[in-house]
Amino acid sequence: MVNYGTTQRISTSSTPPSTDADNTYEPKELREKFYRNFRIYCPINIPSTSEAAGVRIMRNMVDFGLYYSLFVWIILFITLIPCRKVSLILLVIMTYVTTLYILLLRAFPNSVVLHRIIDKRAVMALLAVATAVQLILTEAGVHLAVTLASSVPVVLVHAVLWASYDAFVIEDASGSGKGELAPLVGHNGSDADNYSDAV
Repeated sequence: MVNYGTTQRISTSSTPPSTDADNTYEPKELREKFYRNFRIYCPINIPSTSEAAGVRIMRNMVDFGLYYSLFVWIILFITLIPCRKVSLILLVIMTYVTTLYILLLRAFPNSVVLHRIIDKRAVMALLAVATAVQLILTEAGVHLAVTLASSVPVVLVHAVLWASYDAFVIEDASGSGKGELAPLVGHNGSDADNYSDAV
């Protein structure tokens, strides 16, 4: 009774309805190739040679230098809290001076004096030496030595074992299948050559 008085058109095209199984079908070769090339990236591995370990340490010192410094600073800060108030105040002052210098570098990126004439690595080393001398003069040298002895090995282990995310495997000359990681895009054309020569 519902269809009374209505006409139905019969469709002239005879296309079979598509199913989800047909749409998701992939050839066996493509699936096998995908699973063969699929690897889970683990950022922590042991370098194959001592040269590769040296390259990795230098690269991680540049990439994670701020985090390593903060790690050492936090440990030193905690060790100075209980009994060395003057040393703690001097440490905070030197941290403030260092932060102001870094902000000054960021505020004037095109300054010839700050970036070309004055080497920022020399200034940072000078600030680190001044901080160490102040801590020694305020009788906190033991705290500094204990902090460095406990934190530097942790930093070095991390720098040796951490492989960068933006990297690809360069095969060893021995062809053993193991390789060292090097950046996909260098800052200039010679960086990739330097990494491959070092490995």
